[in-house]
Amino acid sequence: MEVDILEFQVPLENNKTLFVWDIQPSYTEAHIYDRLHRVFSSFGPLYLLKVCPNAPLSPPGFYALIKFYSAAQASKAQRRTDGRLLFQDSPLKVRLSSKQMPQFLSNGSRPLSHARCVDLANHCLGFNGWTSDIITLKELTNEEEGEVKEEEEEEGGGTERKLRFGCLLQLSFPHHGQTTRASAVVEERSTASNTPTKTATQTAITTPAAACSCADGGDGKVMVEVKRTSDQLLPEDTEGVLQVSCSPVTPTHCGNSLCQ
Repeated sequence: MEVDILEFQVPLENNKTLFVWDIQPSYTEAHIYDRLHRVFSSFGPLYLLKVCPNAPLSPPGFYALIKFYSAAQASKAQRRTDGRLLFQDSPLKVRLSSKQMPQFLSNGSRPLSHARCVDLANHCLGFNGWTSDIITLKELTNEEEGEVKEEEEEEGGGTERKLRFGCLLQLSFPHHGQTTRASAVVEERSTASNTPTKTATQTAITTPAAACSCADGGDGKVMVEVKRTSDQLLPEDTEGVLQVSCSPVTPTHCGNSLCQ
């Protein structure tokens, strides 16, 4: 049985990347993008779809780069689309990437952005299959950071400060009995009408999400695995921390008004 493993990390592996060649020049890039997205997203969620014109010395036409979160889904898509007409009257070539990644990329990992984490979690688990809860969110003082906050004069006579906010957040999968916690500190230049609280909460969610993966066995059942890392915090590490309750803006997001 083929199992689809989706990790909440930027897909860098060759076996998750497809190249599509021999796309005819009779269509616009927007039309090609739309048709390719319809075809390949039917195999699983896409991290990236990019359509590019052929090089100047090559025959007119386009090629495309497609990245899946799942190696199994990329492989299935390649087998079922290579040599097919799909949306044009000549067959397309679809191949898994053979490009060798640099060592520092092939052995590393990069967490997804907050928006991509939300999209992928909703796709795998549904809108009610996961929650993110702020345990605490606060501005860090000079004493807590051991540094002096900088103030700069803005053009027009205003004053701009660098503010630091720390966020401790818990990511939960209630239907799978899994939880994980992580913290983040964000520093941004801020005015009276703009504070980095939203950035802090969005950054905090990417750390525990990067340690999570979803496995779909094809029978409609999804399993969630949470890998314990040194960056994560266990509940006993946060005893005595004030918990902040937040009202959700809509039921279709992470259930946390500051994460929207």
